Amino acid sequence: MSKRFFLRTTAVLAAVAAFGIAQAQTTPIKFQLDWRFEGPAALFLTPVAKGYFKDAKLDVTVDAGNGSGGAVTRVASGSYDIGFADLAALMEFHANNPDVPNKPVAVMMVYNNTPASVMSLKKSGIKTPADLSGKKLGAPVFDAGRRAFPIFAKANGISNVTWTAMDPTLRETMLVRGDVDAITGFTFTSLLNIEARGVKAEDVAVLQYPDYGVKLYGNAIIASPKLIKENPAAVKAFLLAFTKGAKDVITDPAAAINDVKARDGIINTELEIRRLKLAIDTVINSPDARAEGFGQIKGPRLSLMASQVSDAFNTKSRVNPDTIWNGSFLPTAKELDILPKPKK
Repeated sequence: MSKRFFLRTTAVLAAVAAFGIAQAQTTPIKFQLDWRFEGPAALFLTPVAKGYFKDAKLDVTVDAGNGSGGAVTRVASGSYDIGFADLAALMEFHANNPDVPNKPVAVMMVYNNTPASVMSLKKSGIKTPADLSGKKLGAPVFDAGRRAFPIFAKANGISNVTWTAMDPTLRETMLVRGDVDAITGFTFTSLLNIEARGVKAEDVAVLQYPDYGVKLYGNAIIASPKLIKENPAAVKAFLLAFTKGAKDVITDPAAAINDVKARDGIINTELEIRRLKLAIDTVINSPDARAEGFGQIKGPRLSLMASQVSDAFNTKSRVNPDTIWNGSFLPTAKELDILPKPKK
C-alpha cells in the first residue's frame, strides 16, 4: 500500500468519523402542537424553517395536534419530547394522575393570558357576562373555555347555564344557526370561524376571560421529565431557538405564515395572518405578558390558578403549582426581551 493511498484513506475515514460524531451531537426532538397548522403554529414552524433549531444542534419535527389534553398525554407517554398545551390541561393531568411517574412540566409560558372567551351574536342581547345567566351555551366537552367556565361564572355571578356539546367543526355553525345562544372558544379561532360563516366581526360580542376577572395563564411549552433529566441542555437550546423564532414571527406575522403554508398548502393565507396577529395582540404581547416578561410566570398568579383549576375541574387531588413549572431552562431576561412596546 502506498503512503499516499494510506494517507488519503486515513483522511476519508477521519472525515466519515467526524461526520458521524457531528450527527451524534444532533438531538432529535419530537414536538407536539396543541392544534392544527394554523396561524399560531408559525411560532414553532418558523424556527424550524429558518434553521434556528438546527443551529442549536436539534433535529425538531413538528406535528399537528387535536387539543391540549392530547398534547399533554402524548408527552407523558413518551411519544413526544416537548409539546404545546394549555396550562389548565397540564394542571388537570397532574392532579388527576398523582401516581403517574412521567408527568410533563411547563418550562416556558407563551400565551400569558388564556385565549378563552364567550362569543355570541349581538342580536341575542348578550352584552355582559351577567346576560349569560339562563342561556344555552355550546362547545366541545374538552374545550378549554368550557372547562374553565365555572371560574368565569363565579367571578361574574353567572348561573343556570345549560350546555350543548358538539364537534369542534360544528361549534360556530350552531351559533350562527341559533342552536345555541353563545359559545366558548379561543378568540382567535372562533371569531374568525364565525366570520367565515358570513357574520361580520362587528356583529359578534366577545367576552374575553382576562377582561372579566379571570387571569388564567394560557398555553405553555411543556417537556417530559425524561428529557429534562437526560438532556437539560437540549431543553435550554430549544427554548432559546424558539425565542429567536418567536421574535421573527411577532415582528413579521405575514412572512411567518409562509412557513405554515409550507406545512399545509390549503390554508387561507389572509385568514391565518389575521389569526396570528390576533393571537399576538391578545395573549402573547398582552399587558400582563409585558409586565411579567415573555416566557415567564408569577408565583402568586400560578398558585391562584392552581387553586381555581382544582375547584373548577373537581380534580382527584389539589393541583400543586410547585410541580407544574420549571423555569430554570429559560433564556436570559435580555434574550427574552422580544415583545414590542404597545402602540400609542
